[in-house]
Amino acid sequence: MLKLQDLHAYYGKSHVLHGVSFEVGAGEIVALLGRNGSGRSTTAKAIMGLVHAEGALHWNGQDILRRKAYEIAHLGIGYVPENREIFPKLTVHQNLMLGQKGKAAAKRSRWSFDDMYAMFPRLKERQHTEAGVLSGGEQQMLTLCRTLMGDPDLIIIDEPTEGLAPKIVELVGQYLKRLKDRGISVLLIEQKLTIAMAISDRALVMGHGSIVFDGTPDSLRADATTRKEWLEV
Repeated sequence: MLKLQDLHAYYGKSHVLHGVSFEVGAGEIVALLGRNGSGRSTTAKAIMGLVHAEGALHWNGQDILRRKAYEIAHLGIGYVPENREIFPKLTVHQNLMLGQKGKAAAKRSRWSFDDMYAMFPRLKERQHTEAGVLSGGEQQMLTLCRTLMGDPDLIIIDEPTEGLAPKIVELVGQYLKRLKDRGISVLLIEQKLTIAMAISDRALVMGHGSIVFDGTPDSLRADATTRKEWLEV
């Protein structure tokens, strides 16, 4: 589905990604791990056309390098940024409505408002509440669900459990498993190894803007050298 090959990315003259190559297959959860500053978030932004990138970037065989972010989203890639970016003055329900790609697409979607509210009952309780007054955990639930309302085939999720209580982290893990059950691929950018290793099919480790490890969670657990050099504090 998604294939990066020798991808380089830049912020102005600053060279951040140095030849990143990996793939995400259909219905696969891939965890992208690494310390802060390793290039994980930049990788997500490069895929979504939000930073200048060079190299090869293909989605279902189609070249998407240098496409606009909205064009990439309409091709079936959803993006949940680390800062959530909810619409604070709109209600929960209105935020979810904005995730849809139009009435015709909504009718064909695998997801409905009822699905979102069943997944996170707290959102149903607060569906008429302005999103800006929600807790951090509730805003994260809303952002995840708003992205799903666009019916993507791949979701890129940047640090979904950052700053959340353990109970909400567990809900996010259940959400990700449900995506896989529906055949949706996930590129999960995460620092918490526990959840990433528990739900992912493959683990990638980034360091200094490059992929330094690509393997199964079990092989990463067995690779103490990689964990010590690139992950552990």
